[in-house]
Amino acid sequence: MRVVILSKACIVGTYQKKLEEIARYEDIDLTVLVPPYWRDKRGFQPLERAHVEGYELRVLPIRLAGSYHLHFYPTLRRHLTELQPDVFHVDEEPYNVATWLAFRYGVELNIPTLFFTWQNIYRKYPFPFSMFERFVYEHARFAIAGNEDALRVLRRKGYKGPIRVLPQFGVDPEVFAPHPEWRDPERPFTIGYAGGLIHEKGVDILLRAAAQLSGDWRVHIVGSGKAGKGLRRLARKLGIDHRVRWQERVPSTEMPRVYHAFDVLVLPSRTRPSWKEQFGRVLIEAMACEIPVVGSTCGEIPRVIGDAGLIFPEEDVDALAEHLRHLQEDPALRRELARKGRERVLAHFTHARIAEESVAIYRHLTMGRVSHGPRTMGQG
Repeated sequence: MRVVILSKACIVGTYQKKLEEIARYEDIDLTVLVPPYWRDKRGFQPLERAHVEGYELRVLPIRLAGSYHLHFYPTLRRHLTELQPDVFHVDEEPYNVATWLAFRYGVELNIPTLFFTWQNIYRKYPFPFSMFERFVYEHARFAIAGNEDALRVLRRKGYKGPIRVLPQFGVDPEVFAPHPEWRDPERPFTIGYAGGLIHEKGVDILLRAAAQLSGDWRVHIVGSGKAGKGLRRLARKLGIDHRVRWQERVPSTEMPRVYHAFDVLVLPSRTRPSWKEQFGRVLIEAMACEIPVVGSTCGEIPRVIGDAGLIFPEEDVDALAEHLRHLQEDPALRRELARKGRERVLAHFTHARIAEESVAIYRHLTMGRVSHGPRTMGQG
């Protein structure tokens, strides 16, 4: 079965491990089409080549990179005509230009085509995006929803085809793994954040909560974004700037070492009228590394964490401060949450598990071909 995936997300090196896992199945001939880079309010992300064994990774030129609604790939139809896939997986939201064009080509070439969506807030789009969305819903053979709310949005909007709830990517538990020997016993209690420095992510809430702590502690913030300058000013205003370490966004392949420098990872996201947390990938990466996690009640965060971490009501600075205080004072609690977090990732959120579910969908679209099992392959 020849499968083609179109995905700007797959320029991230650690995400490519899912592609290797898909390619391990003997009945899958995989080609992945990616742009050379992506740029948005979180910063610039170039193509990384970290896990490229067993499948073909093709780089396509992109137009209007950074515009979620308007970007597209001018040479896409030529590549589809050449490849003639049995399944075309468009790893994009259904309302943008890139998805609409991809589905038009899929219809013209008679290729069973599916899409992926994270969109967990119901909203109506103006023309022509509403037209794009209707066209995709009418012609999609399958939809993958990244969270339960996204499934409900699809149904409310009138999509009648089959849907499976499945995160876009998992983690590689061999790479995102615990390394307790890296823990410096002299290190102060370190509260970590990794992600975009944007208002929705609530980093200001974390800084205000940390300012309530006593004893020896530090905050380590990794990421970039337009809110960075304001957050630095807030740290100075709170009198904690000497306790805060700022680190620019790092390549995805270096993130395990970042997590190992934390005693706890916090994701303090806040809901906005046009956004709520769709998954919180840093949570499963930290959990796989046996780093305890604390998250707000925003969006999908509580369902990702389950009983393997601590949850606080979004925007509640005092509740977050209390959780951090407990973790600072109770190493046994940190160890228990660390253990439960990794167990949860191994059960639900590995690349191998996501790949298995993805391949099952591809087979469903090609009349359920007989499985030959995964290929034996190096880890790349």
